[in-house]
Amino acid sequence: MTSETGTAAPAVELIGIGKRFGAVVANDGVDLVLRRGSVHAVMGENGAGKSTLMSMLFGLLEPDAGEIRVDGKTVRFTGPLDAIAAGLGMVHQHFRLFDSMTVAENVVYGAEPRRRGRLDRAAAAARVRELSDRYGLETSPDAVVGTLSAGARQRVEILKALHREARILILDEPTAVLTPSEVDSLFAVIRRAADDGSTVVIVTHKIHEVLAVSDEVTVLRDGRVTGRFATASATGEQLVHAMTGREIEVVQNPRSGTPGEVALSVEDLSVTDAGAGVTHIDAVSLTVRRGEIVGVAGVSGNGQHELVAAVLGTIPATAGTVRLLGEDVTVRPVRERRALGLAVIPEDRRGEGSAVTMSVAENVTLGHHRSAPIGATRGIRRGWMSLRAERSRARDLIRDYDVRTSGEQQPIGSLSGGNAQKVVIARELSHEAPVLIAEQPTQGVDVGAIESIHGRLLEYRAGGGAILLVSHEISELLALADRVLVMYAGRIVAELAGAEATTARIGAAMAGAAAHDAPAAPDPVLDPEGPRA
Repeated sequence: MTSETGTAAPAVELIGIGKRFGAVVANDGVDLVLRRGSVHAVMGENGAGKSTLMSMLFGLLEPDAGEIRVDGKTVRFTGPLDAIAAGLGMVHQHFRLFDSMTVAENVVYGAEPRRRGRLDRAAAAARVRELSDRYGLETSPDAVVGTLSAGARQRVEILKALHREARILILDEPTAVLTPSEVDSLFAVIRRAADDGSTVVIVTHKIHEVLAVSDEVTVLRDGRVTGRFATASATGEQLVHAMTGREIEVVQNPRSGTPGEVALSVEDLSVTDAGAGVTHIDAVSLTVRRGEIVGVAGVSGNGQHELVAAVLGTIPATAGTVRLLGEDVTVRPVRERRALGLAVIPEDRRGEGSAVTMSVAENVTLGHHRSAPIGATRGIRRGWMSLRAERSRARDLIRDYDVRTSGEQQPIGSLSGGNAQKVVIARELSHEAPVLIAEQPTQGVDVGAIESIHGRLLEYRAGGGAILLVSHEISELLALADRVLVMYAGRIVAELAGAEATTARIGAAMAGAAAHDAPAAPDPVLDPEGPRA
């Protein structure tokens, strides 16, 4: 479609878009123009209104004000099916796939090729192979989705949108759970789609990725547009300032002081799935001392998550010993380990770290509801909880941790990812447990929240806390860890002092090579969301 002047209309125009949720203004007069054949990044801190804006574009929400135009024509979507019919496709941050079905069945679901009234499986598989070859989305049509990695599942989501002939593709936080090689592959797919004439929108807060793949950037802060840039002429500093309204300091571990006594020790720990014949952890030993951060690096799937689960007690160890503050807790239940002094920031903040239908106040109480002043421990009120104390404490933590919320009664499931993570961290750090396990503590959060979380972890260390930090972000480990352990195939294959650790050495060990084979040249000051493990 062309305008009255004869020039091609933009693929999408959002004009004066507004959206409120009660007293919270999610979007306030947002204008956005998406050109055909381009990659457009929509950036902002957690809670800035990015996902809300894209949800309205895809028909998941209806705007309270403003106008949406597709190919120059005003549209009103009453649901995603309307958006799909108009040529839009969306890949959500949390994948929406059927784990028990094959790739081909997921891709064609709702738009199936049929033969004699039934699903034409051969045609579905052929369609997947055609799209895979065309866009470089290597995927087996017959693979069961539940067996795939996060990166492979994302490829299935993209194939779903392409099968429906989406010309405008929205990717919400597309790299949050991907490995470095998967990120590179995704960027190649994005560029290929744009070169083929599609319009791609990336919703993100990762500055280095925006600079690497996008053509244009729109920045949101508090629901309003605070910056529009041609990526080629933009700098990271400009984008950070537009996102946060301030300069971001790179938080670094001073590595000063002498660590104290051993707070957590793991000796010859093994975890084996006998049924599957898989050894997840093979004779791992490590120690973490008071006043020390020990980082664990490794490509996802090399035993890091199982190590955390075995230390916490959510999966049993098949051999070895876990000691917490000198006590053998190898066979003790999770509750006893927590009571002894173990705090945990889990990787899955939605499934394990929080109860999404419960309020912020209830979530900051979880696991500590028996402790004063919330839990009455004696007298006539024994066994009861003080809701007044619960809400008062929640308000204090919301203020101290800068959680963007309408109040302590808001369900945590309705918060942005970064704000939900702040609630989990506030709960775990506010009880002064001597040992903390932090697994991917900044995954999916923005630069401002990363700065805040890193500062909190270093404060905890300075106060004598012992931290086992598991992270895919090499830059995070370099910034925070006093020592870095690298896991490969379920074993610790390298241990590097903080001063000796470099991206090259850690990367070599992650690939199975000896860490000393890599050059020892020090790293430059790194972007807080730089190289990933």
